[in-house]
Amino acid sequence: MTSSPLGALPLVNDYRQLLLDGTPMIDVRAPIEFASGALPNAVNLPLISDDERHQVGICYKEQGQQAAIDLGHQLVQGDVKAQRIEAWQSFMAANPNAVLYCARGGLRSQLSQEWLAEAGIQCPKVTGGYKSLRGFLFNYLNDYCLQDHPLNKDRNPEKFIILSGMTGTGKTDIMLQLETGINLEGAANHKGSSFGRPLNGQPAQIDVENRIALDLLKIEKNHPGKTVILEDESRNIGARHLPPCLADLMAQSPIVVIELPLEERIDRLWQEYVIERYNNTLAYHGDRGEEEFSQYLVDSLLRVKRRLGGKRTQEILALMESAIALQHTDEFASHRQWLNALTVDYYDPMYSYQLSKKQERVLFRGDRTEVMEWLGRR
Repeated sequence: MTSSPLGALPLVNDYRQLLLDGTPMIDVRAPIEFASGALPNAVNLPLISDDERHQVGICYKEQGQQAAIDLGHQLVQGDVKAQRIEAWQSFMAANPNAVLYCARGGLRSQLSQEWLAEAGIQCPKVTGGYKSLRGFLFNYLNDYCLQDHPLNKDRNPEKFIILSGMTGTGKTDIMLQLETGINLEGAANHKGSSFGRPLNGQPAQIDVENRIALDLLKIEKNHPGKTVILEDESRNIGARHLPPCLADLMAQSPIVVIELPLEERIDRLWQEYVIERYNNTLAYHGDRGEEEFSQYLVDSLLRVKRRLGGKRTQEILALMESAIALQHTDEFASHRQWLNALTVDYYDPMYSYQLSKKQERVLFRGDRTEVMEWLGRR
């Protein structure tokens, strides 16, 4: 494989601007690489498939680089090559400002560039590839959390304020209304509780970290010096975890507590964990929706059995099973009974215990309106 006779092809290495602009990106890595970590604005249009990559890798180990390159050309030629170029062309037609990258900005992105150029399309490639983009975001997040941030140092010493409150206070809803809020649960695609598991799974750990870093980067650009608001989360959100530097700083940051009556919280939980989940499950699973919804409720309850206790778990399970049986005759109203019992016996005591260890960090308490007004004044 030789260098292109087409002359120098365009390169781009302003990672910050690429990410802030939301520049569309063609990720030409194999699907298995893309699945392990990617960028929010990237689409996977691979140069070689997973199987082809596997074959080329074996050839490289056994026969060396040139033999591997030759095999790659054998595997991707004719109609296969034409189809892959056509996919890139279609994306470029819809996104003329797109860039492309491979793992490290090497041979695969160079070849992709050359093939596109031969088809009459100039597409810049990212210097250093995905590794450099990922490294930029990783270092940015660490530097922000671990060092004195110049934009914050003189104007506002509080980098983060943690939004807390008992289960059902609607913390995420408030977060989404704040210009400087980062939705950690959204980044992890998980609502942070046993009943918060998503229908479509969680993103890769690296994707979660990339999303958080990018959200923080955008806030710094659009609202320099402003305090960032984060929801009170443990280090783990479902099967994903917060970046250690972020979790450590959150554990030292001041807290604002939303306070709502139990009845209002149960209304919110009923809407989220029952009504919305039921409708989404039916839309996602079709004919299996009813069964999947019932199984989701039971499985979610059994996940907290160890802390709730066997006897109380069985009592709440009986309420839940009764509600499932009645849900189409009482318009799901009976589900409020087990939600109330679980909240009072499990979620509230757990939250009260956790907050008792953070009392010295609490700056303000109030209802949803009061908290929003207080945060607005900050």
